[in-house]
Amino acid sequence: MKKILTSVATAALVSGIAATSALAEGGPIKIAINEWTGQNLSAKIAGSILQEMGMEVEYVTAGAVPQFAAIADGSLHFNPEIWTNNVGDIFPKAVDSGDIVVVGQLGLEPKEGWFYPPYMEELCPGLPKYEALYECAQAFAAADTFPNGRLITYPADWGTRSSDQVAAIDLPFQPVAGGSEGAMIAELTSAVDAKQPMLMMLWQPHWIHAEVDLNLVEWDSESADCLAGVDQARGSACGFAQASVEKIVHKDFAATWPKAASFVEKYSLDNDVQNALILKVDQEGASVDDAVAEWLAANEATWRPWTQ
Repeated sequence: MKKILTSVATAALVSGIAATSALAEGGPIKIAINEWTGQNLSAKIAGSILQEMGMEVEYVTAGAVPQFAAIADGSLHFNPEIWTNNVGDIFPKAVDSGDIVVVGQLGLEPKEGWFYPPYMEELCPGLPKYEALYECAQAFAAADTFPNGRLITYPADWGTRSSDQVAAIDLPFQPVAGGSEGAMIAELTSAVDAKQPMLMMLWQPHWIHAEVDLNLVEWDSESADCLAGVDQARGSACGFAQASVEKIVHKDFAATWPKAASFVEKYSLDNDVQNALILKVDQEGASVDDAVAEWLAANEATWRPWTQ
């Protein structure tokens, strides 16, 4: 995460009274900065455009779940990228109470699940349907998993959804936890370069999709309420819940900054834009600020209408 301007501790010390006073006076728009590059880019693009509109902006580091209490009480004012599958208990309660307002979707189309390189369809012709994996498990096998296929899952401390799903649908695959995101991506790119077997739990948007073609395993159905490994079986599997990505503000945001509120309603980013920017930061060494500045300079025809 690049050039964070304010610490979580600072945000935590802001009292409800101080937050209310700041809102009443206008003051800087405090934008949450979370733990991943894509959100940093979404936040900094929005903040830079708000500054172009003549508004004062402050970036505040905030945890993905703890931030909701701060937005609800006005210590923070805006986050352009909230993934609805990772919100905890505070967020829905704050939305129901009216303390947090969901402005709309950002435009990203998140996908999470089991990805594979297209050449695997030659070895497993039934793909992308998950049913093909029962017949083609050996095509995905490694020496230490044969005759079962090998599925690289998220690191162990990210949870056990893939392992739970494999067990629930009795799939002949052995889940193998990745050591880290970096280790997973290194193994993926190495396998693709050598056209080796590969099936991996992954998500989109991610910079890897700007460099490598990957296809997503398809399930019997999709549901926002789908829980990996819960009430699923072969023939009636929904896989993994797919998130929506929403823009949220404090309840008094529109009354305090009406022009900013109009911009937030129009603000939009898609997967292709974010994938390319994440690649520039995470792989090519650009700072978030430099990547944002370059995108704004090259795409004024896109973002200028959002300010009007």
